[in-house]
Parts: sequence; C-alpha cells; structure tokens
Amino acid sequence: MNEAGRFAALTLEAVERRYGSGETTVEVLTGASLALYPGQSVALIAPSGAGKSTLLHLAGLLEHPSAGEITVAGSPTSTMTDDQRTGLRRSQIGFVYQFHHLLPEFSALENLVMPQMIAGLSRAEATTRGRELLAYLGLAKRESHRPAELSGGEQQRVAIARAVSNSPRILLADEPTGNLDPKTASHVFDTLASLVKATGLAALIATHNMDLAARMDRRVTIRDGQVAEVG
Repeated sequence: MNEAGRFAALTLEAVERRYGSGETTVEVLTGASLALYPGQSVALIAPSGAGKSTLLHLAGLLEHPSAGEITVAGSPTSTMTDDQRTGLRRSQIGFVYQFHHLLPEFSALENLVMPQMIAGLSRAEATTRGRELLAYLGLAKRESHRPAELSGGEQQRVAIARAVSNSPRILLADEPTGNLDPKTASHVFDTLASLVKATGLAALIATHNMDLAARMDRRVTIRDGQVAEVG
C-alpha cells in the first residue's frame, strides 16, 4: 500500500520553531512537514546545528512549535493542555537516546517493569511483557543483570525494549548507535529495525551513520529549516 493510503502515526504540518525575539531571534524550523507511517523506519540525517534535536523534541511533544500542527495517532496537539500532551507522549511515543540512561541499581527486567507499572499495568503483566521483549531482543538470559553487568550493545537493547514496553505507536531515536563500535552498532540497528517491522512502529531515527541510514526505508534531512526527502 502506498503512503497516501495509509494512516500516518505522526505528522508535522508546516511546523516552525524559533527561539528568542527581536534581533536575537533564531529560526531553526521554517515550515517543516513530515509524515511517519506504521512499520516504517525513517533516517534523519543532517549536519550538526541543522535542527535534528529540535525536530525530535517537537515530534516527541517535548517542545511546543512556534507555528504549525503536530498530530499524534490522529490527535492534533496544538490546543492540548500540558497534561494532555504528557499523557499522549507516555502512551504513544517511545524514546531511545545515544546513552541508554538505564537505572543502574535495577536489573534489566526491572528497568522494563517500572515504566509499565507507572502506566497502570500490574506487576505480573509488566513482568510478562518485559520478559517477552527481552527474549525477542536476545536478552532472556540477562534479565536479572544490572546495567553495569551488561555490554554496551546489551544496555542499548534494554533501552530499546524499555522504549517500546508500553506499546507506543511512534519511536524516536537520537543517535541510538552513536556510542557503539561498528559491529555492535550494526547488530543493535538490525534488532531495532526488526522490532519496528514486527510491532508496526513508526520510527524516526537521527543518525550520522550513513551505512545504517541506507538500510532504512526512507531518508530525510533538514534543509533551510524544512524537511526534505533524500534519495
């Protein structure tokens, strides 16, 4: 099915983002539009300072746009209260960063169980879901290990599992393999790509790794404050 016939999990329509005012105004995005579709991984490739982090923050409802509309799972967000935006972000969006940010005093499984319990699942339900995710990512035998007892690649796979533990529709990743060696980065990326397809996630992944970007479904960049497709 072509994209025109699919329901977008996330859309940005003519989004603008500026900082400051008057002569000190800095315009980062000047009418950026983008649609993310289920089961599709999109690489965001752009030089430093072009606005990649700003775009991810806006897509993740961590910042308000200066103008334009951001729609998440069919819900326009421009008129939402902060509490409504927070609720939508928790239920629909997962985040993965360059550094895993796992809680060091808890096991891999516990790092997955806690966000699910915060979302309202029982401990038993959260534990079952956590174990399923860790097994899918090849970490079934590592569930009781704390982050310091895991390799860098294992830690990042746990972080990916945590990001999708509440079954979001959208996954936003900022250099998720940037802190890994090339072989481990490739393995983690394959795991992430497989998860996107298996669960129908819509994924936007910022990366400087052109080899990994070439393996994604689409590639976009930020040019003159707008999002442009890359062939």
